[in-house]
Amino acid sequence: MNTHHSHKTPIGEQLISNYVVVTNQHLTPQYSRIVLSPADRTETIPYCAPGQFVQVAADAKDVLLRRPISINDVDAESNTLTLLVRKAGRGTEAIMSRREGDLLNLVLPLGNGFDLDIPAGSRALLVGGGVGVAPLLLLGRRLKEAGVEPVFLLGARSYDDLLELENFEKVGEVLTATEDGSHGVKGFVTAHQALAEKWDKVYVCGPAPMMKAVAAMTRQTGSPTEVSLENMMACGLGACLCCVENTVRGNVCVCTEGPVFPLEMLNW
Repeated sequence: MNTHHSHKTPIGEQLISNYVVVTNQHLTPQYSRIVLSPADRTETIPYCAPGQFVQVAADAKDVLLRRPISINDVDAESNTLTLLVRKAGRGTEAIMSRREGDLLNLVLPLGNGFDLDIPAGSRALLVGGGVGVAPLLLLGRRLKEAGVEPVFLLGARSYDDLLELENFEKVGEVLTATEDGSHGVKGFVTAHQALAEKWDKVYVCGPAPMMKAVAAMTRQTGSPTEVSLENMMACGLGACLCCVENTVRGNVCVCTEGPVFPLEMLNW
């Protein structure tokens, strides 16, 4: 029997829906945490696997393409979906400027999520840098529900850039590394002792140089590792080919085959 739990939504089964902004909290000048609920109150949010993403219509002048944004959290009870948005240009700026009651049009859920198929009682290390911390919150929650102990290792430039610490602390132990030493270990996440340990599973999301450095360390400890790539995506459906990644199986579209890949599939 196949107990593989990574979740794949076949193309054509995504929903295109209007969502209403419940709250938009500016965490820093660069980051917003936007909580959304279906505009049609009879609609429930589809099952979203941790690591999947949404494509958001920016509705801004001269911004034609939707913006891919990781799913940060889903709360079935309140029927809300949370996005952590980083200001990267005009599209994301337009999304971040939405106020309570405004609408955002979403295509969801997209891509392949993290594989949750690890035995109860396991310990997993969830490593995130920058906006790469976004999918780790939902991932930590789902692992905890499955009886796995999540430990978060979060990296940022300084304490002010560590996002949602209090939310992560509610789910599991939180370790940090900051480049200026203002919180946790001084340096990159790779400076943290936790990466020298063997884990039942390591999940990584963040800038490519950080993920490659973490991957080099987990190869040495023999910890099975999955990474979530942040390649530039335009369509999110595998048509435009701007997010192609070279893998051991050849070139694949990150938006449809990923964004999550087992480390051994990548030519790192």
